[in-house]
Amino acid sequence: MLRLRNVFLLIVKFFYALCSINKIIFDFFLSYFRPGVGKTTVMREIARVLSDEFQKRVVIVDTSNEIGGDGDIPHSAIGTARRMQVPEPSLQHKVMIEAVENHMPEVIIVDEIGTEAEAHACRSIAERGVMLIGTAHGEWLENIIKNPILSDLIGGVDTVTLGDEEARARRCQKSILERKAPPTFYFLIEMRERHYWVTHKTEKSVDTLLRGKTPLVEIRKRDDRFNVVVDRWKAYDRHDI
Repeated sequence: MLRLRNVFLLIVKFFYALCSINKIIFDFFLSYFRPGVGKTTVMREIARVLSDEFQKRVVIVDTSNEIGGDGDIPHSAIGTARRMQVPEPSLQHKVMIEAVENHMPEVIIVDEIGTEAEAHACRSIAERGVMLIGTAHGEWLENIIKNPILSDLIGGVDTVTLGDEEARARRCQKSILERKAPPTFYFLIEMRERHYWVTHKTEKSVDTLLRGKTPLVEIRKRDDRFNVVVDRWKAYDRHDI
């Protein structure tokens, strides 16, 4: 029981820290993870904090019924957040748009974004001014950048040919990779372990990685006494844990 309580403390403290970034609440963040790091617990707690403590209208698009459960009554851990079940996984993107058009949400939580249609639905939701929280499978940010389906979530990647003067000024090759558009999600969180999270500012981290450099990130973890330790502006190391 002690370990479970400490997990929730980490989630809440980390979540409130993110909320302070944009004064009241952050706009969009994407969490990507390996299996078994506690993603479902995190998403339930985020839904509860937003709906109960921030008094937001939260809608969960729950395709696999992992967050809200598969019963007629949603899981009590999501607080007063509303749950929309998806009859078929292939219809998740349609349910996402339906949630925006018919239920007037202030926040939409989407679990396991994995198709091109879902990525486009995320961008559509973001452009309508609804706060968006989502998850995707992956270990590191490079996995999202190189994924042709999910890369749209971070703005997409395209090959650009530079002029001679620009290439000399940048000290790089004439053909380089650049981000095509603004990212759908302003923040990315790598959930490396239950007690170890790496936070990226999406634009800065993606652009820095595409230039072949190392971005600066914020790391939140717990020490041996379960105290939250925050390392700000630390060089990104995908093997550090």
